[in-house]
Amino acid sequence: MSEVNPQYDPFGNRWEEHPASVDFVKDEQSPQYGDPVAICEAKYPETTAEFKKIQQAQYELFCKKQLDYGPENITLGKDTEKSENRKLSLMGLWFRMNDKIQRILNIVNNQVEPNNESLEDSWIDLSNYSIISILVHRGKWAK
Repeated sequence: MSEVNPQYDPFGNRWEEHPASVDFVKDEQSPQYGDPVAICEAKYPETTAEFKKIQQAQYELFCKKQLDYGPENITLGKDTEKSENRKLSLMGLWFRMNDKIQRILNIVNNQVEPNNESLEDSWIDLSNYSIISILVHRGKWAK
């Protein structure tokens, strides 16, 4: 089950047959599904370790930028408890994400070297904007 949406299970009843669902890990959390985190960490140790490092770097960058910009950068100085203001904030985030996507597409498709920020910087910004969008959508921004 997903922590974000407990009703959503992306594997359904297929998890038991999934090739990564090994018995020694499956029995640790649930006889039906196993622990997907433990399974991934056992099967892909370098990938999962690097994933965690990237997430930590993203979080640190988010905190630094949050202190520089403040929450009004996203809310436009409005109360996001109101649905119309939350929609406006999400629209602004969509534009920022689209800018990053277009930049990434331009660099990758045209095989050019970026001048101001690396491709990884753009991907991290895009990921952070996605998380900020979820925070705004859930009503947790700037709280």
